Amino acid sequence: MQSVFSHRHVIAADIRTQISTGRIKAGERLPSEAQLASHYTVSTATLRSALAVLQGEGLVEKIHGKGNFVRYPLGRITYVGGGRSTKAASAAESALRVSVRTTNLQAHGQLIGLLRVSANSPLTEYFCLSDDGTSPHSLARIYVPHDLSPADLPEESPCFNCIEARLAELRPPLAEVRERVTARPPTPEEAATLRISSALAVLSITRVAADNTGRVVEAALLVLPGDRADAFFTTHHMPEEKRKSG
Repeated sequence: MQSVFSHRHVIAADIRTQISTGRIKAGERLPSEAQLASHYTVSTATLRSALAVLQGEGLVEKIHGKGNFVRYPLGRITYVGGGRSTKAASAAESALRVSVRTTNLQAHGQLIGLLRVSANSPLTEYFCLSDDGTSPHSLARIYVPHDLSPADLPEESPCFNCIEARLAELRPPLAEVRERVTARPPTPEEAATLRISSALAVLSITRVAADNTGRVVEAALLVLPGDRADAFFTTHHMPEEKRKSG
């Protein structure tokens, strides 16, 4: 066990050094796992364990059917909580593209409780995936009651801001936004979509917005990889005199 542990970290350290010194460049494909195992004279299982260390550090990503690649440096994503927007904001946000896939479905599972609707109530899901042209950055699933969703939106769209503006036109003014932040392992689907290691924690944000009647008009499930995500929340304290008069 100690030998396997030692080999794994020696291999990871060697590949890490090659990446940091530029011998292996961003976007470059690593040799096959069989070739690397032969080069380091270890088993394929030990080699994969070493690659998992690098994947967990965000240095290497495994693309199904293609192999292991050195990741491009990724800008950090900053989610600003307590606002009125469902998307993650970032200093480099202008460089990110957000593609949106629209699907009509019926309320089921946790959606029933999040949106406070009965089972099988009609909803619209907006699946949003952001990327910088080389790697995915984050994903979000946004759910709204079907009557608050524009009827003429395309199934696929490259413009999230356009869809968000249309949703805001139909949606009543928001009176309450509740957000829950959790750090957890990614699901297999999330790991595959974001091209991250299953060992890398993600920041999971559940955001529920309601109007002044208490009706939930939107629920968003956001997933941000833990190696590039920050979340900021600002609390505005009400003056004592205003609280008493209210």
